[in-house]
Amino acid sequence: METTDDTTGDTTGILDEALQRLHDSGPERLGRLTNHAPMAVEALAAHGQARSVHRWLDTYAHKLEEFPSAAEPVTAANWPSALGDPRRAADWIGYFEREIAERPWREVLAQWWPRLLPGMYGGSTHPVIRVGHAVRTLLAGESTEPRLAELAHGLGYWAARHRLVADLVPLPGADSAAAALDAVPPVVERDGGFPARLGRVTGLPVWAATTTVTEPEEAYHRLTELVRAATHRYATHGHGEETMLVHAATAPNAVLRTLPALPHVLWVPSLRAAWTASAAVTAMYAPGTPVTYAPPGAVTPEEVFERALAHGDEHVIKLTDTALDIGDEPALAAALRSIELSEPLTSWT
Repeated sequence: METTDDTTGDTTGILDEALQRLHDSGPERLGRLTNHAPMAVEALAAHGQARSVHRWLDTYAHKLEEFPSAAEPVTAANWPSALGDPRRAADWIGYFEREIAERPWREVLAQWWPRLLPGMYGGSTHPVIRVGHAVRTLLAGESTEPRLAELAHGLGYWAARHRLVADLVPLPGADSAAAALDAVPPVVERDGGFPARLGRVTGLPVWAATTTVTEPEEAYHRLTELVRAATHRYATHGHGEETMLVHAATAPNAVLRTLPALPHVLWVPSLRAAWTASAAVTAMYAPGTPVTYAPPGAVTPEEVFERALAHGDEHVIKLTDTALDIGDEPALAAALRSIELSEPLTSWT
């Protein structure tokens, strides 16, 4: 495949080429692990590293599986019975491909966002993160066929992995997002994966309740505060679980990136769902004792992203992508901390 070199941003089609490669692959592998490649390559292209996209994909390719088989088409009549069934991933992706081909993508997103939002915890929050990357690309550039297809894949994965959380007991909260995250009680039993631990989260501090946040603009500012606080917190708490704690920041940031494409009426419930996701991940994986983060020193955001690319791990790339949205010293320290804690992508140089 012929590609065009691009060192400043993806305006030449490299991202489209990469997405076309990836749409022959399924959203997961081994029945439970997420395909992170679409999110990682979008982040690379967004930060001026499009020239590395195909080489990174070549290295990541061993983690991809073939696109799953379809079972029965999802329709406007039968979709409730298919919601949350991971065996129907291909059916759901096909449904959203048809919907987006027939209607404006923003219209489809606005219709399905409130249906999917209560179940953003399935797939370890990866489906909403994938949607956030797809929406960022569509808002920033042309609505090309591969980018529209990527949104369909993200929404379809979300619908297939849709999972509700149990009724959570409202616990005493705090005035700031950082203090509220500090107040999250950890789950006692730490064995098992994300689904098992999520089932043990029974209560979370009140911070972003819809009774106290009612205006869209306030919801946007609160969500921005949450992303900043969760990213900063990784610098001091990421050692609790270097991979899973990334999602405490990247999941709410995916929601934040999607807000401009949504009607304002959906912003307040989006804040509530994002807070629940970030707080739940914190409850499941945060360590008992924080550490002091090392200041990043005289390093630019661009240099930090280059270090993340050199490391190659998909979660490091995605956390660094979120950290650069914030851009302050603690956020850059969090990105560098993820590089320090995480295993690099095998055979990547």
